Amino acid sequence: MANQTEGPNVFHDEPQWNSSPAWKLPGWAEPVMVASILVASMVLTRKRGFKVLGKNRRYDGFLNGVTTSARSSSDLETKYMLEDDSSDDNNDDSTRTLRNPPKKRSCCGIVLYTPNSSRFSHHLHSRIMQKFPFLMEMFYWIITYAFYRSTALLSQAIFSKTGIWDVAQNNALEILRLEHQSWLKFLWPVHENEVQQWFMNGHQTFLTILNRSYALIHIPGTVGFIAWYYHAAPSHAIFATVRRTMTLTNLLAFSIFIIYPCMPPRLLPREYGFLDSVGHNNAQSVWMSGKYVNSLAAMPSMHFGYAFCIGCTVLYHSGISRMIRGGGKQRGFKIWTFIHALFAIWYPSWILLTIVATANHYYLDAFFALIVVIFAYLCNEILMLLIPLEDLLLWCLRLEKPKPTTGDSKLYG
Repeated sequence: MANQTEGPNVFHDEPQWNSSPAWKLPGWAEPVMVASILVASMVLTRKRGFKVLGKNRRYDGFLNGVTTSARSSSDLETKYMLEDDSSDDNNDDSTRTLRNPPKKRSCCGIVLYTPNSSRFSHHLHSRIMQKFPFLMEMFYWIITYAFYRSTALLSQAIFSKTGIWDVAQNNALEILRLEHQSWLKFLWPVHENEVQQWFMNGHQTFLTILNRSYALIHIPGTVGFIAWYYHAAPSHAIFATVRRTMTLTNLLAFSIFIIYPCMPPRLLPREYGFLDSVGHNNAQSVWMSGKYVNSLAAMPSMHFGYAFCIGCTVLYHSGISRMIRGGGKQRGFKIWTFIHALFAIWYPSWILLTIVATANHYYLDAFFALIVVIFAYLCNEILMLLIPLEDLLLWCLRLEKPKPTTGDSKLYG
């Protein structure tokens, strides 16, 4: 290995990798992959027996004459945000007699009345949503993805005078100094560039696999997880907690991207010993290209943040904690408990190795991603404050919110 000079991990010799570029996926492959996952999930979680065209029998009181506030996204939202008008003795008599009374919401201790969009239940787009309620989850993630796309523009606007590239590079070098030249260096005895060089020298096939993993797992894998857990979660309340945690993780991370641009190792000057192995292998994801992609968003690592959240969810879903405590009923075969638990440990570990070996993230990026996920989980219910805005949006769209099918026994009958 080359000799180091002053500064964090500075090398005289630039890293070399003689591996030939791997076969590149066509540009349409990843979008088709994601679209296939979404369509399959939409069909799998459809409302059985419900007809988009034609007459339907009433389902659980959410169609044709809902006299109380329409259901919210989860049981927790119902508990904290939604109050039944019939239980309030102070309600105005005229409000009680309405066919579709306003929804009564509680927001920061303030009682709000929002429009009740259940009157639009017979509209065609409402009926389509009722048939395929997973469309609502797709809508949420489209909004989140749009916010991510704006982070690059917002960050550039903030650092337009100082130069965002220089700021991001300085932040990256500070991270390397903190990791390897401060009292914290005992936490990371092996430097990131040493990990990558181990793969580049004699283990190139494995590095090619990691390059493909970095490109393909993040978006398709996360979409696949959301689709699977919407179907597999024992209740929509549990699914909604996971979804809110991931959404808040996104919002917190995106905010950090804007105010703290950070250059990934692969974009540092070559003398620091890093190589863009994903680019060298032609393994870039189609989702990570274009002028709206924020390439200076290493801190925190959303790859690891998602993986950690997914791992924790799958571990909970395995039921192994209940099995250890000896309480509760075990679901399914024990082999599935073992498979889920093994995946819950393997997946975040694999992603951590991937993001470091491909020079896309520093150790601290993963560490702070873990902190962001934990904080998001503890504070996930704060997103329920947005329910009044959701009510207004649904009213403007003349759309009744669909009832989720998560945990519906009819799905498995």
